[in-house]
Amino acid sequence: MMAAALPARDLPIRADAWRIEAENPAARVRMAAGTIDVDTAGGLTLWYAKRLSGPVAIEFEAMAVAAGGANDTVSDLNAFWMATDPGATDGSPLAAPRSGRFEEYDTLLTYYVGIGGNRNTTTRMRRYVGRPGDRPLLPQHDRADRPAMLVANRWTRIRLVADGRRIAVSRDGAPLFAMDDPHPYTRGWFGFRTTASHWRLRHVRVTHP
Repeated sequence: MMAAALPARDLPIRADAWRIEAENPAARVRMAAGTIDVDTAGGLTLWYAKRLSGPVAIEFEAMAVAAGGANDTVSDLNAFWMATDPGATDGSPLAAPRSGRFEEYDTLLTYYVGIGGNRNTTTRMRRYVGRPGDRPLLPQHDRADRPAMLVANRWTRIRLVADGRRIAVSRDGAPLFAMDDPHPYTRGWFGFRTTASHWRLRHVRVTHP
């Protein structure tokens, strides 16, 4: 007899449910009316504080803000999912907070996607293996075509899947990447990641495919 599917749930949009790691002390994260506003001149990771277990799909809407602000550069809609820290007793990447510098996340075991990175010129998916300086990138997971880039001031729907060996990223219902992982990461933490940009997030939820 098949087990009943777990219900979908919205993740809370309040400060005590998230952890901020910001490279620039002036970075601002505001949460109000169901929306997260992230405005930062440097690297920043916003972690959901609770561990997730697969099979899971993490969904959210995001908008790159371009309204003349100092950080309104339209770049780096990034995320970690199923992230664990092999150096932590419970595997939590929050056990030893990082500064927000991108290189400090190399030691995680995690999936990573970067949409519109490098000033909106690259879109990539990676499977981190926990080694400093080693971020494996397969050719099929490295895109530079315009349809894979960001559009300013428009909400886009992101879906991150970790369903056993099936790892996938889609945007607005269209696939960006897919991976058959023979040694999948089946549980871990989710973190929104960006650098030198201004983003708004809403409708962050977890479903179980």
